[in-house]
Amino acid sequence: MRILLTNDDGIHAPGLEVLEAIARQFSDDVWIVAPSEEQSGAGHSLTLGRPVRLHQHGERRFAVSGTPTDAVMMALRKVLPGAPDLILSGVNRGANLGDDVTYSGTVSAAIEGALAGIRSIAFSQVYEKEGMGDTVPFAAAEAWGTKVLGPLLGAPFAPRTMVNVNFPPIAAAAVQGIRVCRQGFHDYARGSVVEGTDPRGYQYFWFGLHGIEHTPGNATDLEAIQDGYVSVTPLQLDLTHGPSLAALAERYSG
Repeated sequence: MRILLTNDDGIHAPGLEVLEAIARQFSDDVWIVAPSEEQSGAGHSLTLGRPVRLHQHGERRFAVSGTPTDAVMMALRKVLPGAPDLILSGVNRGANLGDDVTYSGTVSAAIEGALAGIRSIAFSQVYEKEGMGDTVPFAAAEAWGTKVLGPLLGAPFAPRTMVNVNFPPIAAAAVQGIRVCRQGFHDYARGSVVEGTDPRGYQYFWFGLHGIEHTPGNATDLEAIQDGYVSVTPLQLDLTHGPSLAALAERYSG
């Protein structure tokens, strides 16, 4: 089985090492094609206004000077000798829960794989405190990664779907299990924008990552993580709102 690994935290991210260790429990044919630098929040963006560079960092290990989507496209079209059987993205440093998946480069890399018809899974390690940098603990992902991935290898994936996995921010022994659940939705009314002044006296704004509330009791990925479970959520790429089709069509029928 050929496995492609990528992420949005960059080629040197600790979470990519965790993901590689997980992948090698299932295959020796593992390839890494990841962004050269961190691309968190890049979403499903492509680099169109400048050339994309490809650099080799070792056997079957490449960095791309672009977004996670760029990395997957380069892997499929220029790097790998043939299509992979599986694409794994992550392990992201931080949560990709609820509607935050629309911003996520980690999830978007898996989306690009799903668009190519390849079984694709995104992995993220939730953490509790800001400012942890590369000290974010990946213990839950390290201990539970293979337990999550194994059953997904034989599971049927509908066309244009992928799976989003998040590990809770607790010790591996404290994880309650694995919960398959819906995507949740945040309350962005409490999202933060941090204002400051740089050393040259110019004002800046920095979007906060925490302080966004959600409503408990809805049995979504948000509550699964809150309850100490690994969340497993199948996502579909068709964003069409079916119930609205007929209602809108009526407005143009005259």
